[in-house]
Amino acid sequence: MLYYALIFFIIAIIAAIFGFGGITTGAASIAQILFWVFLVSAVATTVMHMVRRDKDAV
Repeated sequence: MLYYALIFFIIAIIAAIFGFGGITTGAASIAQILFWVFLVSAVATTVMHMVRRDKDAV
């Protein structure tokens, strides 16, 4: 998922350099959505790992 966010970020940067308004907006929107999805899943995975480790210690 991080791979796709990085790809769309690079596409957005390249499109911004060339000045393609529609492509830039679309690629930046997709990159932003993928970034937030990745961030939420990373935090959820970290919390679940911490909860599971505490449960196994008892």
